[in-house]
Amino acid sequence: MSRDVKEIFGAAAGTVGGAGGSGGPGVTPPAPAALAAKVRTLAPSMTRSMQRVAEAVAADPAGCAALTVTGLAELTGTSEATVVRTSRLLGYPGYRDLRLALAGLAAQQQSGRSPAVTADIAVDDPIADVVAKLAYDEQQTLADTAAGLDTAQLSAAVGALAAARRIDIYGVGASGLVAQDLTQKLLRIGLIAHAHSDPHLAVTNAVQLRAKDVAVAITHSGSTGDVIEPLRVAFEHGATTVAITGRPDGPVSQYADHILTTSTARESELRPAAMSSRTSQLLVVDCLFIGVAQRTYETAAPALSASYEALAHRHTPRSSGTAARR
Repeated sequence: MSRDVKEIFGAAAGTVGGAGGSGGPGVTPPAPAALAAKVRTLAPSMTRSMQRVAEAVAADPAGCAALTVTGLAELTGTSEATVVRTSRLLGYPGYRDLRLALAGLAAQQQSGRSPAVTADIAVDDPIADVVAKLAYDEQQTLADTAAGLDTAQLSAAVGALAAARRIDIYGVGASGLVAQDLTQKLLRIGLIAHAHSDPHLAVTNAVQLRAKDVAVAITHSGSTGDVIEPLRVAFEHGATTVAITGRPDGPVSQYADHILTTSTARESELRPAAMSSRTSQLLVVDCLFIGVAQRTYETAAPALSASYEALAHRHTPRSSGTAARR
C-alpha cells in the first residue's frame, strides 16, 4: 500500500467513532459516560475558548444541558461557532447531540453517589489515605479509558496483530515497560514480537518491516520522538501501524493506521502524567492480547499451555525443596 493511500486510510480510521473524530456522517457519538474522559484527553489541544466550553460542560452537565447554544456561548464568554466546534471535536455531530449526552450524564450522576475521595495526594497524607486516593484514581482512569476506547479501531488492531508475520513494539520510559508487557503476552501465544526501547535499534528493525508486519507505538504524550521515528519508518515501509496514546491529535497519529486512546489519572506533584498513564495503557494492552488470543485460539491455547508447562519447574513450592534437602 502506498504512503498516500495509507495516509487516507489512517485519517479515515481515526474518525470512526474515535477520539480524533469530528462527528461526521456515520460516526457514532461517544456515550455520555465517555464525555468527561474526552474532555480531559482533548482539552490540551483545544484553543482557550474551546477549553472554556469543554470545561463548563464537564463541570456542570445538568446546567449546560438546559442551555441553548447561545446560552452556553454567553456563559463561557465565547461564540456559538466555538460551541459547535467544541461539540464536534468531542465527537458529536452538533450541539443538540452534545446536549442529549449532557442530559444523560447528569442523570447518571444523580442516580449514583458522589465519590468520597477527590483530593490530590499530599506530601503529609497518611498511607491509608494514599491507598484510598490511588485506588479511586486508578478505578476512574480505567473507567474513562474503557468508555472512550474506540472498539472499531481496537478490533482492527486486533485483526492486524493476529495475522502479523512479525510485530515490533516501541516505547521508552514508563511506556517501555508497557511495551515489554505486550511483547511477553504475545510471545506466550506463539506470535513473533519484539519490544524496542533503544531508538537506534528500533529504527534499524523498523526498516525491515513490510506489509504483513505490525508496528505498535506506545506514547502517552503522542509526541515522543524516539517512538514516533521508528513508527514513521515502519509506516513508510508498508507495515500496519498502531498508536496507543493519550493524545490522539498528537504527531504520532500522522503515522498510525489505528489509534487507541488512553485516559490519564489526575496529575499531581507526586504523580505526573507519564507515570499515571501506565494503568490505562495496560488496560489497552490486555484488550489487545485477549482479542488476539480469541482470534487465534486454536494455536494460542496450546502455545499458552506449553509456556506454562515449560516454566512449571520454576514454581516448585519451597516446602518441597526443603523436604528434598532433608
